[in-house]
Amino acid sequence: MAFNFDIVNWVKARNRSIVRVNVGRVERQSSSEIKFTIDQDSIVWPRWFNETLPRSWCTETCRPGSAKVVKEGQPPCCYDCAPCVEGTVSTQEDASHCQKCPEDQHSNKVRDQCVPKHVTFLSYEEPLGIILNTLTLVFSFITSLVLGIFIKYLDTPVVKANNRDLSYLLLVSLLLSFLSSLLFIGEPREVTCLLRQTAFSIIFSIAVSSVLAKTVTVVVAFMASKPGSRMRRWLGKSLANSIVFACSGIQVGICTLWLGISPPFPDSDRHSQTEEIVLQCNEGSVTMFYTALGYMGLLSAICFTVAFLARKLPGAFNETKLITFSMLVFCSVWVSFVPSYLSTKGKYMVAVQVFSILASSVGLLGCIFLPKCYIIILRPHLNTKEHLMMKQKFGI
Repeated sequence: MAFNFDIVNWVKARNRSIVRVNVGRVERQSSSEIKFTIDQDSIVWPRWFNETLPRSWCTETCRPGSAKVVKEGQPPCCYDCAPCVEGTVSTQEDASHCQKCPEDQHSNKVRDQCVPKHVTFLSYEEPLGIILNTLTLVFSFITSLVLGIFIKYLDTPVVKANNRDLSYLLLVSLLLSFLSSLLFIGEPREVTCLLRQTAFSIIFSIAVSSVLAKTVTVVVAFMASKPGSRMRRWLGKSLANSIVFACSGIQVGICTLWLGISPPFPDSDRHSQTEEIVLQCNEGSVTMFYTALGYMGLLSAICFTVAFLARKLPGAFNETKLITFSMLVFCSVWVSFVPSYLSTKGKYMVAVQVFSILASSVGLLGCIFLPKCYIIILRPHLNTKEHLMMKQKFGI
């Protein structure tokens, strides 16, 4: 048997009479459902009643940007309001849960709306790109200038000593290594993604192979100067050329295999940065990337070891001291590169690699060639055959 009830407000009129005002109703809709309606504007409170109206809920309404979390052991109407976490939003009051934003969007500060992420990459227009691009052009110009000096003074003893052709090859490879850093700046495209890591690996392998060949040439020349030495047959360009072709050829094979198995391609990173979509080059095969990098490290370690062991040769062959220091700088840069590369995200990973390319190339250029340019330009009296023979005679 169903009953309905009126909610009555008894109001005392000015003439002290009592007036009955219906302000709501309780109706039974079915056996288990009850409809409760009330008109708050129709309720007349006594003038002396100035208290806050009682609430029928255990908590305030959860605003957009938060969601309800029911308190354990409490009625369903008693809950806490938990703010939505990064990447999720709630757009309504008393939302039961926060909704996740699409991959190309992120939540705003108050977590009540998804807004588009902005696309970013290491561009030529931003300050970091301008700095790296300027350094690349400056160092490329300096390398070209040094190469021009060596070509102009090609018949002088300083240039001819320790294989002139290897010096040219090393300078050209350093020039290309500087220019290869430009492939890392700008919006990633299919061609630049294919070339940036492979070109960098091959060019640097040629450079390090040239330094290794120069070091071995110094050692062989010193050993061949001893009476009755069998090392005389190894003197000449054939040994140096063989070292360069063999060492750089292995890197070419690694990069060819890399491009054949899983070549790099343009990609986007939507997760590492909360408010950005980072355009980048996916290396394709991370194993091949670190294999190419590891081979270059092995080649550098061998070159440094040989140069370090040969650093105390007589003064006529003291280029090994310069090579030792240059390879120490080179190896230090790339040893610090790995943790720096792994600890950065987004476009700053690219900036770290570009900086490492520039720093290591400057180390080779400055340590090996600037002392020779100093002698050629500012101390020409030391750039004579007589001075070189005097150093060899007295072992200074």
